[in-house]
Amino acid sequence: MAGDTNMNELGTFLKARRADLSPRDAGLPDPTRPRRVPGLRREEVASLAAISTDYYTRIEQGRIKASAPVLASLADVLQLDEDQRRYLFSLAGKPSTRAPRQVKQRVQPQLQRLLDDLSTTPAIVLGRRMDILAWNRLAAAMMVDFGQIPAKDRNYTRLLFTHPVLRALYADWETVAQTAVAQLRMEAAKYPDDPRLTALVGELSVLDRQFAQWWAARGVASLTTGTKTLNHPVAGELVLDWDTLIEAHDSEQSLVMWTAPPDSPTYAALRFLASWAARTDAPAQT
Repeated sequence: MAGDTNMNELGTFLKARRADLSPRDAGLPDPTRPRRVPGLRREEVASLAAISTDYYTRIEQGRIKASAPVLASLADVLQLDEDQRRYLFSLAGKPSTRAPRQVKQRVQPQLQRLLDDLSTTPAIVLGRRMDILAWNRLAAAMMVDFGQIPAKDRNYTRLLFTHPVLRALYADWETVAQTAVAQLRMEAAKYPDDPRLTALVGELSVLDRQFAQWWAARGVASLTTGTKTLNHPVAGELVLDWDTLIEAHDSEQSLVMWTAPPDSPTYAALRFLASWAARTDAPAQT
Protein backbone atom coordinates (compact mmCIF):
# COMPACT_ATOMS: atom_id res chain seq x y z
CA MET A 1 0.00 0.00 0.00
CA ALA A 2 1.09 3.61 -0.62
CA GLY A 3 0.95 4.47 3.07
CA ASP A 4 3.24 1.58 4.02
CA THR A 5 5.62 2.46 1.18
CA ASN A 6 5.82 6.06 2.36
CA MET A 7 6.39 4.99 5.97
CA ASN A 8 9.23 2.71 4.89
CA GLU A 9 10.71 5.43 2.70
CA LEU A 10 10.46 7.93 5.55
CA GLY A 11 12.43 5.60 7.80
CA THR A 12 15.03 4.96 5.12
CA PHE A 13 15.31 8.70 4.48
CA LEU A 14 15.84 9.45 8.18
CA LYS A 15 18.47 6.72 8.41
CA ALA A 16 20.33 8.11 5.39
CA ARG A 17 20.26 11.63 6.74
CA ARG A 18 21.59 10.70 10.19
CA ALA A 19 24.36 8.74 8.45
CA ASP A 20 25.39 12.00 6.75
CA LEU A 21 25.95 13.83 10.05
CA SER A 22 28.95 13.38 12.31
CA PRO A 23 28.70 14.01 16.06
CA ARG A 24 30.71 17.19 15.53
CA ASP A 25 28.23 18.37 12.85
CA ALA A 26 25.42 17.92 15.38
CA GLY A 27 27.27 19.75 18.15
CA LEU A 28 28.18 16.61 20.10
CA PRO A 29 31.63 15.78 21.49
CA ASP A 30 33.87 13.76 19.22
CA PRO A 31 33.64 10.02 20.03
CA THR A 32 36.55 8.61 21.98
CA ARG A 33 36.35 5.26 20.17
CA PRO A 34 35.96 4.42 16.48
CA ARG A 35 32.37 3.79 15.34
CA ARG A 36 31.20 0.76 13.44
CA VAL A 37 28.87 2.85 11.30
CA PRO A 38 29.16 6.47 10.11
CA GLY A 39 26.96 9.28 11.30
CA LEU A 40 24.74 9.69 14.32
CA ARG A 41 23.31 6.84 16.34
CA ARG A 42 19.56 6.55 16.88
CA GLU A 43 19.89 7.43 20.55
CA GLU A 44 21.82 10.59 19.68
CA VAL A 45 19.16 11.74 17.22
CA ALA A 46 16.45 10.97 19.77
CA SER A 47 18.24 12.88 22.52
CA LEU A 48 18.79 15.94 20.33
CA ALA A 49 15.12 15.85 19.25
CA ALA A 50 13.95 15.48 22.88
CA ILE A 51 12.13 12.19 22.29
CA SER A 52 12.79 8.68 23.57
CA THR A 53 15.08 6.33 21.67
CA ASP A 54 12.26 3.79 21.47
CA TYR A 55 9.92 6.35 19.93
CA TYR A 56 12.51 7.39 17.34
CA THR A 57 13.33 3.76 16.55
CA ARG A 58 9.69 2.99 15.84
CA ILE A 59 9.48 6.03 13.52
CA GLU A 60 12.57 4.92 11.63
CA GLN A 61 11.26 1.36 11.38
CA GLY A 62 7.93 2.59 9.98
CA ARG A 63 5.92 1.28 12.93
CA ILE A 64 4.36 4.59 14.01
CA LYS A 65 3.53 7.92 12.42
CA ALA A 66 5.33 10.92 13.86
CA SER A 67 3.46 14.12 14.70
CA ALA A 68 4.22 17.35 12.85
CA PRO A 69 6.11 18.88 15.84
CA VAL A 70 8.30 15.76 16.11
CA LEU A 71 8.99 15.85 12.36
CA ALA A 72 9.95 19.52 12.66
CA SER A 73 12.33 18.71 15.51
CA LEU A 74 13.90 15.84 13.56
CA ALA A 75 14.30 18.08 10.51
CA ASP A 76 16.18 20.61 12.63
CA VAL A 77 18.37 17.98 14.30
CA LEU A 78 19.26 16.40 10.95
CA GLN A 79 19.90 19.85 9.45
CA LEU A 80 17.60 19.25 6.48
CA ASP A 81 17.46 21.87 3.76
CA GLU A 82 14.09 23.16 2.56
CA ASP A 83 13.68 20.54 -0.19
CA GLN A 84 14.55 17.72 2.21
CA ARG A 85 12.20 19.14 4.83
CA ARG A 86 9.30 19.29 2.38
CA TYR A 87 10.06 15.73 1.29
CA LEU A 88 10.05 14.50 4.91
CA PHE A 89 6.68 16.10 5.64
CA SER A 90 5.29 14.88 2.32
CA LEU A 91 6.23 11.28 3.15
CA ALA A 92 4.51 11.66 6.51
CA GLY A 93 1.40 13.15 4.88
CA LYS A 94 1.58 16.31 6.96
CA PRO A 95 1.89 20.01 6.11
CA SER A 96 5.13 21.68 7.09
CA THR A 97 4.90 23.64 10.32
CA ARG A 98 7.46 26.23 9.31
CA ALA A 99 7.57 28.66 6.45
CA PRO A 100 10.74 28.41 4.36
CA ARG A 101 13.51 30.82 5.31
CA GLN A 102 13.25 33.99 3.29
CA VAL A 103 16.48 34.56 1.44
CA LYS A 104 16.99 37.36 -1.04
CA GLN A 105 15.45 36.33 -4.33
CA ARG A 106 17.65 36.33 -7.39
CA VAL A 107 16.63 35.69 -10.98
CA GLN A 108 18.59 32.87 -12.59
CA PRO A 109 20.75 33.88 -15.59
CA GLN A 110 18.85 31.54 -17.90
CA LEU A 111 15.55 33.21 -16.95
CA GLN A 112 17.03 36.64 -17.60
CA ARG A 113 18.22 35.41 -21.01
CA LEU A 114 14.70 34.22 -21.77
CA LEU A 115 13.34 37.64 -20.81
CA ASP A 116 15.84 39.38 -23.06
CA ASP A 117 15.01 37.08 -25.98
CA LEU A 118 11.30 37.98 -25.75
CA SER A 119 11.93 41.08 -27.83
CA THR A 120 8.31 41.47 -28.95
CA THR A 121 6.64 40.17 -25.78
CA PRO A 122 6.54 42.36 -22.66
CA ALA A 123 7.47 40.27 -19.61
CA ILE A 124 8.43 40.75 -15.97
CA VAL A 125 9.36 38.46 -13.09
CA LEU A 126 7.44 38.91 -9.84
CA GLY A 127 8.71 37.58 -6.54
CA ARG A 128 7.44 37.57 -2.98
CA ARG A 129 5.11 40.44 -2.07
CA MET A 130 4.77 40.99 -5.85
CA ASP A 131 8.19 42.63 -5.94
CA ILE A 132 9.43 43.22 -9.49
CA LEU A 133 12.66 41.24 -9.76
CA ALA A 134 13.39 41.49 -13.49
CA TRP A 135 11.94 42.79 -16.75
CA ASN A 136 12.74 43.09 -20.42
CA ARG A 137 13.11 46.14 -22.62
CA LEU A 138 9.57 45.97 -23.99
CA ALA A 139 8.01 45.72 -20.52
CA ALA A 140 9.88 48.88 -19.52
CA ALA A 141 8.66 50.62 -22.68
CA MET A 142 5.08 49.45 -22.15
CA MET A 143 4.84 50.22 -18.43
CA VAL A 144 7.55 52.31 -16.79
CA ASP A 145 11.34 52.45 -16.65
CA PHE A 146 11.80 50.14 -13.67
CA GLY A 147 15.54 50.80 -13.66
CA GLN A 148 14.90 54.39 -12.57
CA ILE A 149 12.91 53.22 -9.52
CA PRO A 150 14.83 52.32 -6.33
CA ALA A 151 14.90 48.54 -5.82
CA LYS A 152 13.12 48.82 -2.46
CA ASP A 153 10.16 50.53 -4.18
CA ARG A 154 9.99 48.14 -7.15
CA ASN A 155 6.76 46.48 -6.11
CA TYR A 156 3.91 46.01 -8.58
CA THR A 157 1.09 46.86 -6.16
CA ARG A 158 2.96 49.83 -4.73
CA LEU A 159 3.60 51.26 -8.19
CA LEU A 160 -0.05 50.83 -9.20
CA PHE A 161 -1.06 53.12 -6.35
CA THR A 162 1.85 55.57 -6.27
CA HIS A 163 3.21 55.97 -9.81
CA PRO A 164 1.20 58.39 -11.99
CA VAL A 165 2.25 56.68 -15.24
CA LEU A 166 0.81 53.33 -14.16
CA ARG A 167 -2.36 54.93 -12.79
CA ALA A 168 -2.96 56.48 -16.20
CA LEU A 169 -1.90 53.40 -18.20
CA TYR A 170 -4.75 51.02 -17.37
CA ALA A 171 -8.13 51.72 -18.93
CA ASP A 172 -9.84 50.14 -15.91
CA TRP A 173 -7.34 51.06 -13.21
CA GLU A 174 -9.74 50.37 -10.32
CA THR A 175 -10.32 46.74 -11.35
CA VAL A 176 -6.61 46.17 -11.93
CA ALA A 177 -5.66 47.76 -8.61
CA GLN A 178 -8.34 45.93 -6.65
CA THR A 179 -7.19 42.62 -8.13
CA ALA A 180 -3.58 43.44 -7.19
CA VAL A 181 -4.66 44.09 -3.59
CA ALA A 182 -6.40 40.71 -3.52
CA GLN A 183 -3.26 39.06 -4.90
CA LEU A 184 -1.16 40.83 -2.27
CA ARG A 185 -3.41 39.44 0.46
CA MET A 186 -2.69 35.95 -0.85
CA GLU A 187 1.00 36.78 -0.40
CA ALA A 188 0.30 37.94 3.16
CA ALA A 189 -1.30 34.58 3.97
CA LYS A 190 1.96 32.81 3.09
CA TYR A 191 4.08 35.00 5.36
CA PRO A 192 1.89 36.76 7.92
CA ASP A 193 4.93 37.97 9.89
CA ASP A 194 6.86 39.39 6.93
CA PRO A 195 7.97 42.86 8.13
CA ARG A 196 8.46 44.21 4.61
CA LEU A 197 4.95 43.22 3.57
CA THR A 198 3.51 44.65 6.79
CA ALA A 199 5.33 47.92 6.13
CA LEU A 200 4.06 47.99 2.54
CA VAL A 201 0.45 47.48 3.59
CA GLY A 202 0.78 50.14 6.28
CA GLU A 203 2.30 52.65 3.86
CA LEU A 204 -0.34 52.14 1.16
CA SER A 205 -3.19 52.17 3.69
CA VAL A 206 -2.10 55.64 4.79
CA LEU A 207 -1.41 56.92 1.29
CA ASP A 208 -4.53 55.69 -0.47
CA ARG A 209 -8.09 55.43 0.86
CA GLN A 210 -9.11 52.89 -1.79
CA PHE A 211 -6.22 50.59 -0.90
CA ALA A 212 -7.25 50.69 2.76
CA GLN A 213 -10.86 49.95 1.80
CA TRP A 214 -9.99 47.03 -0.49
CA TRP A 215 -7.47 45.58 1.97
CA ALA A 216 -10.08 45.63 4.72
CA ALA A 217 -12.56 43.83 2.42
CA ARG A 218 -10.23 40.79 2.47
CA GLY A 219 -10.70 39.80 -1.15
CA VAL A 220 -8.24 37.19 -2.41
CA ALA A 221 -7.03 36.26 -5.88
CA SER A 222 -4.22 34.20 -7.38
CA LEU A 223 -1.80 35.36 -10.05
CA THR A 224 -3.00 33.33 -13.03
CA THR A 225 -4.26 34.67 -16.38
CA GLY A 226 -6.48 37.45 -17.66
CA THR A 227 -6.93 40.31 -20.12
CA LYS A 228 -6.07 43.98 -19.61
CA THR A 229 -6.61 47.06 -21.73
CA LEU A 230 -3.88 49.70 -21.69
CA ASN A 231 -3.93 53.23 -23.08
CA HIS A 232 -0.31 53.65 -24.07
CA PRO A 233 0.91 57.17 -24.95
CA VAL A 234 2.99 55.88 -27.91
CA ALA A 235 1.38 52.61 -29.07
CA GLY A 236 -2.23 53.58 -28.42
CA GLU A 237 -4.80 51.09 -27.13
CA LEU A 238 -3.40 47.66 -26.25
CA VAL A 239 -5.75 44.78 -25.46
CA LEU A 240 -3.42 42.22 -23.96
CA ASP A 241 -3.82 38.70 -22.65
CA TRP A 242 -1.49 37.96 -19.77
CA ASP A 243 -0.32 34.61 -18.47
CA THR A 244 1.83 33.44 -15.57
CA LEU A 245 4.50 30.74 -15.46
CA ILE A 246 6.09 29.55 -12.21
CA GLU A 247 9.89 29.40 -12.16
CA ALA A 248 11.15 25.89 -11.41
CA HIS A 249 14.19 27.08 -9.42
CA ASP A 250 12.06 29.22 -7.09
CA SER A 251 8.32 28.59 -6.93
CA GLU A 252 7.88 32.10 -5.49
CA GLN A 253 9.03 33.67 -8.75
CA SER A 254 6.44 34.13 -11.51
CA LEU A 255 7.12 35.05 -15.12
CA VAL A 256 4.26 37.28 -16.31
CA MET A 257 3.93 37.82 -20.08
CA TRP A 258 1.56 39.94 -22.16
CA THR A 259 0.56 38.75 -25.64
CA ALA A 260 -2.03 39.41 -28.33
CA PRO A 261 -3.54 37.23 -31.10
CA PRO A 262 -1.65 37.37 -34.42
CA ASP A 263 -3.04 39.85 -36.95
CA SER A 264 -4.81 41.81 -34.19
CA PRO A 265 -4.27 45.58 -33.88
CA THR A 266 -2.53 45.04 -30.54
CA TYR A 267 -0.15 42.50 -32.09
CA ALA A 268 0.92 45.11 -34.62
CA ALA A 269 1.09 47.79 -31.92
CA LEU A 270 3.41 45.66 -29.79
CA ARG A 271 5.81 45.31 -32.70
CA PHE A 272 5.68 49.02 -33.30
CA LEU A 273 6.39 49.61 -29.61
CA ALA A 274 9.30 47.16 -29.73
CA SER A 275 10.77 49.06 -32.69
CA TRP A 276 10.25 52.38 -30.93
CA ALA A 277 11.88 51.04 -27.74
CA ALA A 278 14.91 49.88 -29.71
CA ARG A 279 15.28 53.30 -31.40
CA THR A 280 14.90 55.21 -28.14
CA ASP A 281 17.00 52.69 -26.21
CA ALA A 282 14.26 52.06 -23.64
CA PRO A 283 16.18 50.07 -21.04
CA ALA A 284 15.93 46.42 -20.11
CA GLN A 285 17.23 45.29 -16.75
CA THR A 286 20.98 45.62 -16.31
